[in-house]
Amino acid sequence: MDFFFDDLPSTSMSTPKKGKKDSLTMDDAACDLSRNTSSSVSLTEIERQHSSSCIDDISKKAQEMVEKINHGRTRDQEMMDSFQEKLTEKVTEMCQLMKEHMYIIYEKNSNEIQVKLQELSEVLENCSKLNHELLEASQALACLRDGLDINQRSEP
Repeated sequence: MDFFFDDLPSTSMSTPKKGKKDSLTMDDAACDLSRNTSSSVSLTEIERQHSSSCIDDISKKAQEMVEKINHGRTRDQEMMDSFQEKLTEKVTEMCQLMKEHMYIIYEKNSNEIQVKLQELSEVLENCSKLNHELLEASQALACLRDGLDINQRSEP
């Protein structure tokens, strides 16, 4: 049985076949070196591609984050613009309401002042009439006094 296994080709490179040379030939070494070089080049290329792929992924994620941030800023700016517009409308509306309210109060006060001025004018006119009547009465009394003085002087 031992003999049967000796004739079969080896499946492992680490165990050379019995009966043949125990060292590698020049062709085997060259093939092995070429395989190692090709393998290391392939590994380096794979590492480069992997690094490039990682960099591309990071770049894409960074770009997506920048786009999200810019989108958020745009949305925030639109919200602020909308808020400012609504605030301006509300302030304008409130100013208009205050203006109308002040005008109504001004009109009311103006009407009240007009009524009071009319009343004061009537009072002043009545005072003027009374002053004129008092002047006439004073003159009449002065005439009567003069008449009485004349009569008292003539009666002795």
